[in-house]
Amino acid sequence: MSKAIETKKVVVQTIADKFDAAASVVVVDYRGLNVAQLTELRKQLREEGIEFKVYKNSMTRRATEVHGLEAINEHFTGPNAIAFSNEDVVAPARIINEFAKGNEALEIKAGIIEGNVASADEMKALAELPSRDGLLSMLLSVLQAPVRNFAATTKAVADQKEEQGA
Repeated sequence: MSKAIETKKVVVQTIADKFDAAASVVVVDYRGLNVAQLTELRKQLREEGIEFKVYKNSMTRRATEVHGLEAINEHFTGPNAIAFSNEDVVAPARIINEFAKGNEALEIKAGIIEGNVASADEMKALAELPSRDGLLSMLLSVLQAPVRNFAATTKAVADQKEEQGA
């Protein structure tokens, strides 16, 4: 086998491993972004631990076939970049969606959420969800509400008894 074919097999396996390890993947069309804009997007993604790569479409298609994700292959046309997040499912979609609001040239094409192919609209809906910390603080607030209300009611009863006794 030639060295070029071996190299391509290694690249395909690397991409397949990234798809396998990723909690979420976002495929974007980055045509129209200049180098400074792409650098800024990469920086924002890197700060959240998200890998942002450009691979050849043919190699990416082969990598998706390894994991049975062929449904996303229709989106691998033209120049694409792929954001891989191994931990936070929402972060890549959120960051890219926010960046796209200020840079209309950036377009979310599709994604993969925990092994399931998602459309651009589904990825945008995911991006609108609050962050993990935001969701945890909402949950904590909901859990604290009954205790807070009970404490306020108990204090009001105690104050009323005190006024009657005085």
